[in-house]
Amino acid sequence: MIHFDCDYMEGAHPQVMQRLVETNLEQSVGYGEDEYTKQAQEMIRQACGCPDALVRFLVGGTQTNATVIDGLLHQYEGILAAETGHINNLEAGAVESSGHKILIVPSHQGKVLANDVQRFLTEFYQNENHQHMVAPGALYISFPTEYGTLYTLKELEALSRVCRKNKIPLYLDGARLGYGLAASPDVTLRDIARLCDVFYIGGTKVGALFGEAIVTAKPELLPHFFTFVKQHGAMLAKGRLLGVQFATLFTDDLYLKISRHAVEMAMKLKQAMIDKGYTPFIDSPTNQQFFCIPHSEIKRLGTFSSFEIWAPFGTQQSVVRFVTSWSTREEDIDAFIRQL
Repeated sequence: MIHFDCDYMEGAHPQVMQRLVETNLEQSVGYGEDEYTKQAQEMIRQACGCPDALVRFLVGGTQTNATVIDGLLHQYEGILAAETGHINNLEAGAVESSGHKILIVPSHQGKVLANDVQRFLTEFYQNENHQHMVAPGALYISFPTEYGTLYTLKELEALSRVCRKNKIPLYLDGARLGYGLAASPDVTLRDIARLCDVFYIGGTKVGALFGEAIVTAKPELLPHFFTFVKQHGAMLAKGRLLGVQFATLFTDDLYLKISRHAVEMAMKLKQAMIDKGYTPFIDSPTNQQFFCIPHSEIKRLGTFSSFEIWAPFGTQQSVVRFVTSWSTREEDIDAFIRQL
């Protein structure tokens, strides 16, 4: 069976596992105060071009989104997000459980556009009853989006301008950030750090066993964040396990190298499926590929591969998602293509 279900089916990149084994019996202080974590924090600051950034490691994506959003918002505020946003659909109401409403703005192939954000904010404050309503306190986006699409540098700059003009933080979910950066023609990690008030670098989906790295050049946005992380159950007592992993991923550009491999495999799969007559649902340049496939053909493909049925598409077809990862083998892509 060839698996394209998601990008966290495997354990960790061999170099990450090797470092975890090499350091396994070392003793160190907990809660991210160890030397490995401090090393990883410094490496991330340098990669982002933010020497004074706050960098904290949390255990997973849902905890990260819920913790950061709760930390950014006052109790009377909600967060703007696309209807297709991950926090709106696939995190079991984690944001809402902390008392913050998700305020929906239009989605354009998974993306939020600056004009729509400004329109929402303008109309909200023009409403004479806005004091009775949940106030927009931040904007959530992801890179890549849920549909594997990417913001251009121009689009990110426009969103950043709108957020800063209206004094709300721009928060970027980077669960698949490596794959987004590997596929983007014009957005770099330093651009993300420059334009977003808070973002995270995903490890769980990009070579780590688990873990995400929160980064902000504005630590004042997240006061007492250490305590806040612990309150939300997102802190690892053996914090050095996160530090070791991220220090390895940020050595010799490993994070981007393995991300590029995933994108290359996705592009090979995508082109082969198009050549065989399969219809793309959306033009994704990243490691997530979506195709509209008849139900009978889905059943046939399922005899030798696994994938995710994303949504119905009419009565005779469904949208199917194929996901590659840092560990996808080219020989598996070739074997899949031969059976198309």
